[in-house]
Parts: sequence; C-alpha cells; structure tokens
Amino acid sequence: MTILSALSLSSHVRHRALRQLLRNPAGITGGFILLLVIAMAIVAPWLYPGDPLDMVASPLLPPGAELSWPLGTDAMGRDLTAGIFHGARVSLMIGIGATVIGLLTGTLIGSMSGFYGGIVDNGLMRVTTLFQTMPAFLLVIIILAISTPSVGLITLSIGLTTWPTIARLVRAEFRSLRETDFVLAARCQGFSTGHIIMREMLPNALPAIIVTSSVMVASAILMEAALSFLGLGDPNVVSWGFLIGSGREMLRTSWYLTAEPGIALVITLLGLNLLGDALNDAFNPRLNEQ
Repeated sequence: MTILSALSLSSHVRHRALRQLLRNPAGITGGFILLLVIAMAIVAPWLYPGDPLDMVASPLLPPGAELSWPLGTDAMGRDLTAGIFHGARVSLMIGIGATVIGLLTGTLIGSMSGFYGGIVDNGLMRVTTLFQTMPAFLLVIIILAISTPSVGLITLSIGLTTWPTIARLVRAEFRSLRETDFVLAARCQGFSTGHIIMREMLPNALPAIIVTSSVMVASAILMEAALSFLGLGDPNVVSWGFLIGSGREMLRTSWYLTAEPGIALVITLLGLNLLGDALNDAFNPRLNEQ
C-alpha cells in the first residue's frame, strides 16, 4: 500500500462514516441536542445581557408565574432562565477547553510512546500509570482547594487529569500503525519523524480520537457540575452545578430550582453520549465494509 492509496482509503472511510452517521437516528438526535445547547450559549449575551447573578425580581417565583421570568426565580430573586442560558456557556467552555487540553497532552504523549517504543515508551507509560492511579476528581479538588477557583483553573485542572485515557488510546493506535506499509514507505523516502506522525499516522488514528473526545466533553461537563455543586466552582459565574447546589436546601418546597438546571445537564450529557455512540458506529470498520 502506497502513501497516496492509504490517504485515499482513509478519505473514503471518512466519507462512508459521515453517511453512516447521518443515517443514524441517535446521531441526529445527539447532534441536534448539542447544536441547541451551543445556540443557547451563543445567544445568552444577547437575550440576557445583564449579569445572571443580579437580583431582578421577587424571590422564589415559580415557573410560569410571570412571562418575564418563564422559568421562575431563585431564593435571591435571580432569573433562572438567564442562569441556565449562561450556564450553558460555562459548561461548554469548560467541557470543550478541558477536552482540548486532554487531547493535546494525551495525543502528544501517546504518539511519542507508540512511535518510538522501547525506553521512551516505558518512561511515558510509567508517567501515565502514575496519573491513572490517582482519582481524577480527587486530584481536581486538591488543586482547587489550594488555590482560587476560576473557569481557567477548573478547565486546566480537569484537562490535566483526563489525558491518560487518550494517551493509551493513541499509543495503541500508533503501535498498530507503525509497521504498516505506508509508514514504512514514508520512512524509506526519508520523511522526518514529525511528518510521519502528523501526516501519515495521526490522520488514521483520528476516528478513535474523535469518538473518545465526545465522552471526554461529557465527563468534563459533569465534573465541573459536581465541583460547583460542592462549592468549588468559580463564584463569579453561573453554571448548572452552581444552580443545582444553590437550590438543594429547598428541594421539597421549590423543586424547580434544582430540577430545571438538572434537566438541562442531563439532556446535554444525553446528547453527547448519543453522538458518541453514533460516531463509534459510524467509524466501526465492520459497518463501513457493509
């Protein structure tokens, strides 16, 4: 197999995977939910230009009591609709940002480990194993407990605890690719290591990385919500976890304070998981051969 034929085959597989994804009802549903959440995050500053932490109405207005506050208000008189829309921005920002950090770190370490093998592989895998032995959520809590929580620090800390999974995945993909014909042909033609990794091997490992990234985004969003629920989130922004945590003491009397942001969180995670399952089916070689 030549380099050109390998790239042509990879492009063909991607097109078939896209067609398979568009025929998958779960993938369409997950994509629609994700687009809806993204649209909420984009329009939040225009629909609700003020600070969502501002007190704008009477406390504890139930949903539908007034048209100006369709989802009601919390115990401080803050608009829950504005909080949920702005919470979508925070959740997506942290989820996508942490995933990018985890992907870049994990891909770099996994590609070096899988490509070189030997001492490099052993050393990098020992570091990876060290990070995997520490509970990710506990490590994030420790980082935030000894510093001032902020959106940037939460994103960085979550990203730095999620890279081992992608590192092991990329390592496995590179170990299976490094002895293939098109990689050996690239070496014989004198291409540099960077060219072989970035132009020949990484594109063929992208399907597995793309599928895993959807799960990583969902995990990062859920972790941020748990941190905010525990009071370790950024106090200057509104997130879904913050809204759920602030309403837990009035769960019996004002159920909507936790139910509304909780439903938004569950639907978003459901959409990401549906999209991840559809991507897994779309990039499945057995399905693509049919």
